[in-house]
Amino acid sequence: QVQVVESGGGLVHPGGSLRLSCTASGSILRIQSMGWYRQAPGQQREMVASILWYGGNTYYTESVKGRFLIARDSAPNTVYLQMNNLQPEDTAVYYCNTALTNMDLKYIEPWGQGTLVTVSS
Repeated sequence: QVQVVESGGGLVHPGGSLRLSCTASGSILRIQSMGWYRQAPGQQREMVASILWYGGNTYYTESVKGRFLIARDSAPNTVYLQMNNLQPEDTAVYYCNTALTNMDLKYIEPWGQGTLVTVSS
């Protein structure tokens, strides 16, 4: 079993910052990538940012470029998303997803339960 747990959501004023964290644990052999997605009410889930575990290549959706930063944390199997200059349109439930090979040599893509980010004055 693999567990993915997010933390760090909350309420912030426009222009403020939040840092989300995501940790994968359990029967993990090798992580290929980790990423953050978000889903606003009534909208489809979209990818926000992702990082290749080896090599460190990153991807950002256009609307967050220059404001968000995804990086590996010093803690094992942990990635964070630093979100700066948050705007009301960033309000959504943020989900962490990881692509990995488990100890049974199976490729899986487990999701976290999501953490709510609300940007409002």
